[in-house]
Amino acid sequence: MKILVTGGAGYIASHTNLELLNAGYDVVAFDNFSNSSIESIHRVERLTGKKISFYETDLLDKEALTDIFSKENIDAVIHFAGLKAVGESCEIPLKYFKNNLSGTITLLEVMESFGVKNLVFSSSATVYGDPETVPVTEDFPLSATNPYGRTKLMIEEMLRDIYKADSSWNIAILRYFNPIGAHESGEIGEDPNGIPNNLVPYIAKVASGVLDKIHVFGNDYDTPDGTGVRDYIHVVDLSLGHIKAIEKLQENPGLVTYNLGTGVGYSVFDIIHNYEKACGKKLPYVIDPRRPGDIAVTYADPSKALKELGWKAERGIDKMCEDTYRWQSKYPNGYKSK
Repeated sequence: MKILVTGGAGYIASHTNLELLNAGYDVVAFDNFSNSSIESIHRVERLTGKKISFYETDLLDKEALTDIFSKENIDAVIHFAGLKAVGESCEIPLKYFKNNLSGTITLLEVMESFGVKNLVFSSSATVYGDPETVPVTEDFPLSATNPYGRTKLMIEEMLRDIYKADSSWNIAILRYFNPIGAHESGEIGEDPNGIPNNLVPYIAKVASGVLDKIHVFGNDYDTPDGTGVRDYIHVVDLSLGHIKAIEKLQENPGLVTYNLGTGVGYSVFDIIHNYEKACGKKLPYVIDPRRPGDIAVTYADPSKALKELGWKAERGIDKMCEDTYRWQSKYPNGYKSK
């Protein structure tokens, strides 16, 4: 079975490529390298001893996508490609709408023209907005507090409308909570361009001396220590969730939606202290004002994924921080390290 992975050189995609290859799938991938590196593709090939059929192209390039589908006999698509920084989306919303929405429409049009109607969509817990209660279940009301989250929500709505119009589609919407960690080999991990937007890669850069201090955005939330609480999930557990979703699509389930999280909420200070344990030193931090679009608390109820996919997160916060530190120690400048 041949799987097309969009945004295939990215953080979650690279770990998913590895698990797909290990599970016996053929992987075709494309990426425009706006926030990724070809080195992740090479490392996955070395780790698995298998080849990825890779194309450098953009999600918005319909001709290039058509060419990929013409050359490769695609059975299903895992759609990761998209801009993903909450803060940046508040500054340049038009770019997010054009890339994430128009790009997804282009992909869906090409899929439909080739009769490929099996899709796993990389959604996000941001579609729950600021939930009134936790843990969050899949039937919670949907909203968005920032343009990034709005693009995920709009794509979900598009997919629901497409399925209503044509029930021959099989679509798994996966709502991730907060992916962190790295492959235990330390060979692949999160490697954002420039200064990281997300907490753990930023902490990792401070621990390795690339950045001088951690910025904690807000310590006045209604949480046990005043900092935001999130459900952090190991990227390998998340990747294995995609394998389970691909298996589910083979049962022709129609449109299904799952939370992928651990069901446990950790605060920003919890993450900092666990990372200090992993790297064996204290890490400097400063308290900054809250960021626009951030919420106080969210964590998943992942029981539906356990019941219907047979999936659950196995790796705890210690493992998440240890694996991140191993990756960052080996490659302090990510894939650009010598």
